[in-house]
Amino acid sequence: MKVDVESMEGCKRRLAVEAPLEVVQKEWERAYGRVQKQARLPGFRRGHVPRSLVKLHFADDVRREVAEHLIPDVYRKAVAEAQLDPVDEPQLQDVKLEEGAPLSFVAVVEVKPTITLGDYTGLDVASVPVPITEADVDQALERLRDQHAEFRVVERQADRGDLVVIDYTLTPEDHEPSSASGHAFVIGDEGVMPEIDQAVVGMRTGEERQIGVRFPAEHRVETLRGRAGRADLKVVDVKEKVLPALDDDFAKTVGPFDTLEALRAEIRRQLEGRRGNDERRALDEKIVDALLARHEFTVPDALVMRQTAHQIEHARERLRRQGVDPERVPWDYGKLVPELKPGSERAVRRALLLEAIAQREGLAPSEAEVDAEVERIAQASQRPLPAVKRMMEKSGDLDGLRLGLRERKTLDWLIAKAAATAP
Repeated sequence: MKVDVESMEGCKRRLAVEAPLEVVQKEWERAYGRVQKQARLPGFRRGHVPRSLVKLHFADDVRREVAEHLIPDVYRKAVAEAQLDPVDEPQLQDVKLEEGAPLSFVAVVEVKPTITLGDYTGLDVASVPVPITEADVDQALERLRDQHAEFRVVERQADRGDLVVIDYTLTPEDHEPSSASGHAFVIGDEGVMPEIDQAVVGMRTGEERQIGVRFPAEHRVETLRGRAGRADLKVVDVKEKVLPALDDDFAKTVGPFDTLEALRAEIRRQLEGRRGNDERRALDEKIVDALLARHEFTVPDALVMRQTAHQIEHARERLRRQGVDPERVPWDYGKLVPELKPGSERAVRRALLLEAIAQREGLAPSEAEVDAEVERIAQASQRPLPAVKRMMEKSGDLDGLRLGLRERKTLDWLIAKAAATAP
């Protein structure tokens, strides 16, 4: 088999491939046999149509059989012979496939870049741990207290921080009005249009008001973006936020804590854990920034687009978890894809560079480490370990898990070799 490789722009390669006549002819013979077994013609039983009539009546079927079996097989062998690692499906060009002649075609593919590693140890990534203070604990405790607040009906004007319940009718210009009853929101929490949020301040229960509004430029309904209109409001209830007292009784209501001090200790522990994770993520990014600054290389467009697609799918999944049907959201892909591309490109460069370092240093998770992580996932999902592992193997998630653990191990190694280590 002849394989000529030509470098093109970026990470593209052009493979000119020619398979010898004997290989091609064997596949034609096999294709004739497969088609002949299924062929039907008047006067012949299935599988007993003569070869001459198969050639006459089923030539397109035979050629399609040859193409579907031979071209992928020849392409795989050509890629292996050229020692290339394609990251996407090939673009086939100039395909010449005829009985009694060699097969030839051109395949344009993108491959992983060849990364020339420079110095990647001793990176200057200073990281100073920031301790959790009593003020941090106080703020977290106040947030928890706010989450357990009650709202009680009051007979006064509504003010910021109050929860108001309203009936309203929105009438956009050149649109039919829409109404809702019993809509509740906290004034100042940006849960409604700003004009409505401001208008209810000073209103009492039973009071009505008409105001002008303008729909935001990013409104989910495209025809309403930037459009003016009016809102007719009626306040149904005004409720005042009442915070619980910070004492031992409050601690008992939010968890298995006998005293407020025990609750404070648990809050501190959680804050320290989160800050530790945040500091580690920040250190990882400093390491990656320093690495990328020292290594310039081109990344395949196919991998960048795949990463962008993953980000969009994650956004759609977040909407599903929030109870929103992503199919009903007007996605502007023409605007979204260019916005996501720089981040996607950085993520691909990060992954390829860490992969190259891991291969150079022989860094990889052990099977025991992989099994331990799968067991953790099984325990979290409350499913049997063997079932979870089989499911992950079938879906390909197990390979993704190995890649994630290898990346974690590589970053650990780089941090250990850095000029300043993690706290």
